Amino acid sequence: METTTLDLTPQTDEVARLVAGVRDDQLTGPTPDEGSTVAALLDHLLGLTTAFAAGARKQPLDGGGPRWSPDLLAADWRTRLPRQLAELAEAWRDPAAWDGEAEVGGARLPAMIMGVIAADEVLVHGWDLAVATGQDYRAAPGVAAAVLHQVTMLAQPGMEELRNGQFGPIVPVPDDAPELDRILGLTGRDPGWRPPG
Repeated sequence: METTTLDLTPQTDEVARLVAGVRDDQLTGPTPDEGSTVAALLDHLLGLTTAFAAGARKQPLDGGGPRWSPDLLAADWRTRLPRQLAELAEAWRDPAAWDGEAEVGGARLPAMIMGVIAADEVLVHGWDLAVATGQDYRAAPGVAAAVLHQVTMLAQPGMEELRNGQFGPIVPVPDDAPELDRILGLTGRDPGWRPPG
């Protein structure tokens, strides 16, 4: 499957819906990323939406990649993150975003690959946020299909160098599992993860 453009809007809208459902008392709770809290995940989402929108516009940012810090979470995250999610989708709606190369966090890749990485980041971290805060979550079919294709390619022998640093060890998931579960397994997540307790 070749991706020339991909509309991230259905997935960014879904994650924005989740953000509205996060309670203050959940910010210190765990997420599927071991050792990471909900607040740190929200901080990461703020950073990655900024970085990948800039990458789409061919305007690389200084300062490296998105961070994971509960202590640095912006006070206005409830309004800022939905706005940045919408801006991310808008940036990648421009066909020019998918041409040439894009740079994010110091990594330079073909823009067609970077755009799907942006979709993967939103899709998978959206799931992280949903299960960490006890909310339902839907994967947009077009986004899920493109992400599944890319993470499947990255799981092939000889792709270890590209995969390392992006994902944890593969978690086995049945071949007939839903698309989202297969994506989660290929990105190193257990689709059955739930907060302890």
